Amino acid sequence: MFMTHVQRSFAPPSTQPSLIEPLLFEVKRLIVGQDHLLERLLVALLARGHVLLEGVPGLAKTATIKALAQVVGGSFGRVQFTPDLVPADLVGTRIYNARSAEFVTELGPIFVNLLLADEINRAPAKVQSALLEVMQERQVTIGKQTHFVPDPFLVLATQNPIESDGTYPLPEAQLDRFMFKVLVNYPSYEDEIVIVERVTGTNITLKTLLTPEHLRAFQQQVDQIYVDPHVVFYAATLVHATREPAQHGLHHLQQMLLYGASPRASINLVAGARALAFMRGRPYALPRDVADLALDVLRHRLVLSYEAVADGVSPDTIVGDLLRRFPPPHIDLGDRYVA
Repeated sequence: MFMTHVQRSFAPPSTQPSLIEPLLFEVKRLIVGQDHLLERLLVALLARGHVLLEGVPGLAKTATIKALAQVVGGSFGRVQFTPDLVPADLVGTRIYNARSAEFVTELGPIFVNLLLADEINRAPAKVQSALLEVMQERQVTIGKQTHFVPDPFLVLATQNPIESDGTYPLPEAQLDRFMFKVLVNYPSYEDEIVIVERVTGTNITLKTLLTPEHLRAFQQQVDQIYVDPHVVFYAATLVHATREPAQHGLHHLQQMLLYGASPRASINLVAGARALAFMRGRPYALPRDVADLALDVLRHRLVLSYEAVADGVSPDTIVGDLLRRFPPPHIDLGDRYVA
């Protein structure tokens, strides 16, 4: 069992006030009722991760990403994935120039800071693989030349959960490349009224508050966020329990899980906790930051058994059981911030 209280002497360094709050406020001038989605997008941006969004049409997934791109600055691109798309349409290709009698490289639309891959599950496996390779390596080889994508680089992919005809579901190995899988739900009644008023009212123009240089500086600050060893222990405990649930007192999950999360899940939990701590104004991560991100980090990395699916068990149900079995431990880091 993971210990529930840890005493540790640590004097955290001073931290500068973050510009994240005004950035969120600016995006919310247009986007209503998507606070969780906005927070996860910013965490991924600060932690150099990528996000997979799943939701029915009309929930402002594309509008949210466009608004965020406008506020944070940098270049933005959108690719509508279709069954007839080929890898060259995404990464680029070499074109013969008759005048100069030589080949020139035409770069594809992925060479932007924020890329929206709309309905990624509608493109064939070759196109999905081409995009996911760029996500991992952040570079593309065309001919004999290697081209690096801009820094920072964030892929925001969307998929529709209610249509399966003509789709190519992402395999588990490719899903693992995404830091988060965020489920976008319907807005509340009150939020929907505000949405209608804003969309049908006066046009809202968002301000650009940051630049790519600012974002890189923020990412470097996030890298300096202190991570106590017990935060790493907690993240590893949650992930290992998905592979060997019986060893962690979760015998009822043994028959529900075919495969648990990979070590990339532990890495993303800690990296995301750093970014979340930075957004919350702390110079160090806490176990509760890991717990807050666990659902979005783990849900797409769990492979359920047929019996679990037949019984209506979802990955979210399993992650909920994990968090109840292992609530975030208390860590005293020596100042007023105590989990």
